[in-house]
Amino acid sequence: MLTLASKLKRDDGLKGSRTAATASDSTRRVSVRDKLLVKGTCKVHFPDPNKLHCFQLTVTPDEGYYQGGKFQFETEVPDAYNMVPPKVKCLTKIWHPNITETGEICLSLLREHSIDGTGWAPTRTLKDVVWGLNSLFTDLLNFDDPLNIEAAE
Repeated sequence: MLTLASKLKRDDGLKGSRTAATASDSTRRVSVRDKLLVKGTCKVHFPDPNKLHCFQLTVTPDEGYYQGGKFQFETEVPDAYNMVPPKVKCLTKIWHPNITETGEICLSLLREHSIDGTGWAPTRTLKDVVWGLNSLFTDLLNFDDPLNIEAAE
């Protein structure tokens, strides 16, 4: 089983043997960012470029109730990734049926175990998470099964 921890260990071993590691790392970071972005509405920021497993995502919906807003999410990819989902928290105070006032998020693909079969699976990617968070402001906005009942009403 390949996990983030084993990949990082393997990459650290390779870095020690490379002399041009810095140039290679910066090129690799750009390609990771490009793969994570949903065109036009999402931006990724790495507060610490040495910790690629922790990043912030800014979603700026271009349609729907939340059009024009800016919403920040903190994402941490655990060592056991891709067997377990990343941990995501909303940093922006928002009145949303699927996000609590403390930043908890109701998004089935972020659940390790889901009754409906739409939860996390090892075949899912970080791009799926970005798409899911972006969709919370459009087609996945759920008033029928809310996490924040007051906001749904």
